Amino acid sequence: MSSRRRRRHARSPAAAPLEDDDLLSEILLRLPPQPSSLPRASLVCKRWRCLVSDPGFVRRFRIRHRHNPPLLGFFNRYKGRPFVPTLDAPNRVPAERFSLPSDKDHDDSTTLGCRHGLVLVYLPRSFQVLVWDPVTGDQHHIAVPREFEKNLINGAVLRADGDAQHFKVVLAVADGDDVQHTRALACVYSSQTGLWGNIISTPLPYQDSGCNLQTMVYSRDAVLVGNCLYWKLAGNLIGILKFDLERQSLAVIRVPVDLLGEGNSFTVMRAEGGGLGFLFVPYSDCNAQLWKRNIDCDGIASWVLARTIELDKLLSVGWPYMMLGSAEQNNVVFYWTVNGVLMVELESLKFKKLFETMTLSYYHPFESVYSGGTCVGDGRDGAELLVDA
Repeated sequence: MSSRRRRRHARSPAAAPLEDDDLLSEILLRLPPQPSSLPRASLVCKRWRCLVSDPGFVRRFRIRHRHNPPLLGFFNRYKGRPFVPTLDAPNRVPAERFSLPSDKDHDDSTTLGCRHGLVLVYLPRSFQVLVWDPVTGDQHHIAVPREFEKNLINGAVLRADGDAQHFKVVLAVADGDDVQHTRALACVYSSQTGLWGNIISTPLPYQDSGCNLQTMVYSRDAVLVGNCLYWKLAGNLIGILKFDLERQSLAVIRVPVDLLGEGNSFTVMRAEGGGLGFLFVPYSDCNAQLWKRNIDCDGIASWVLARTIELDKLLSVGWPYMMLGSAEQNNVVFYWTVNGVLMVELESLKFKKLFETMTLSYYHPFESVYSGGTCVGDGRDGAELLVDA
């Protein structure tokens, strides 16, 4: 019998409930998944510190809050992936904590996306993708399949529920010799096997839209809804590319034709209440439209306008607006205006000004659960944050 179990059995039947380690662990599991929650709990007493630092507890805490992780900040798509924290102290993680060591192969690299505590980076010099865990510093370099080397690559990284050791990488590209003969390609890498799977393809329909640009898988984060990943298609065809992880299949989803137009902003995202959606902001208007894809009882899909947000009345901080990124778990979008970069919560319509810049880029939100394991200095008030190892 373990010493922990002996202590529990030695207590009187009338002992207070919080003296039962199992019950106390269940209570502590329900703390908010903010970076400061477990460090603060660990300061209560030695017993609490032992509980929240136990690897088994850390794993359970991460799994419990996997679907409601805090938005810790974002990585810039370019400029060496500087991390920009979005939380206030004591939950604020210092920017220098999430920095990738300098390497000549990283000079021309591009961040492709973040998910489940991992960052996916494309290294064009070596034709590799890098899967990077900013917390532990772990790096996995993976050679890109030859069929993808000559194309503009996009991709996504993800983990299965409850699996902190293994991951999958999905690459997606548009391949073709001209505007009218283009196809989408996708391929999945599994860290369990260390191999890429079969290359999956589907034709990209030609759309007589007056645009002579070849259709491409747009340089934005993939959106994960259920077992499917979705990317925006741009160029000759404005639409959505769907990759079904379970069926290993690709499909093209059309969007309402009135979304076509120069200067319009169109971003794929999760719909409110679940399912696939997108956010559309006409260039000549300042009303953000939230659309949702509905499937009826006969399996027929259609787009419906779920909500309209009057950005000019909500923000009143300058025009024009340009979307710089969106966080799928927190339902947050980042906007650039002439007065600075704003973070807007779509559900509550609350916003926060982050900083001022005249440089436009794309932001990859980093949503992750932090718990006991590694100490990180806050950098401002001397407090320590325990983050998930």
